[in-house]
Amino acid sequence: MSSLSVQAFGAGSPANAALRFGSTTGLGDGSLQWLLRRNCSMTPPQLVAFYLSLCAWSLAIAGAFWWRGATLVMPFASLELLAVGAALFVYARHAGDRERVVLKPGRLTVECTLGSRTDQVEFASPWVRVEPAHGDGSLIEISGEGKRVAIGRFIRPELRRALADELRTAIRRSGVAPATSDSGTRGLV
Repeated sequence: MSSLSVQAFGAGSPANAALRFGSTTGLGDGSLQWLLRRNCSMTPPQLVAFYLSLCAWSLAIAGAFWWRGATLVMPFASLELLAVGAALFVYARHAGDRERVVLKPGRLTVECTLGSRTDQVEFASPWVRVEPAHGDGSLIEISGEGKRVAIGRFIRPELRRALADELRTAIRRSGVAPATSDSGTRGLV
C-alpha cells in the first residue's frame, strides 16, 4: 500500500490553506514542497531490531531442541532466518522511497528516490507542463525543456488528478501558468 506524506512546516498559514498535498518550505521565499512517500509500517532501524529479536528467539528455541537431540532443527531454523532476513532486506531497501517536488520562484525541482538511486530533474517553471501520462488514474507527467519525469507512484490513483491540479495551480500562482493538455497554450490565470 502507499500513501502521501505531507510535512506541515506552516500548517496554519494562509498560503497553506489552498494546498491539500503540499506545504511551504519555511525558507521565506514562497517555496512550496510536495513530499510523496511509500507507506511503511517500520523504519529500517525498527526493522533491524525486530529481525535481531526474531533471530534471538528462533535460535534459542532451536538451540533447546538441538540440545535435546533434534539436531536438524538448528540448520532449518538458520535457513529460515536467512530467508526472512533476505526478504526484510529487500523491504528495507525500498522503505525510504519517495518523490519530492519543490517549487521555488522560477524553478521546479523533482527528486525521485527509488532504492539506492536518486534522480533529480530541474525545470524552468515558465516551460513546465503537468498532465496525466495516459489518463486520470495514471502517473502524473511533468515535462518541459525536453525533459520528462513521472510522479505519483506513492498516492492512490484517484488522488493523482487532484495532485496534478494542485501543482498546476501552484505554478500558475508563482507567476507563470503551466501548459496543460486541455488548451496546449500557456497563459496567465
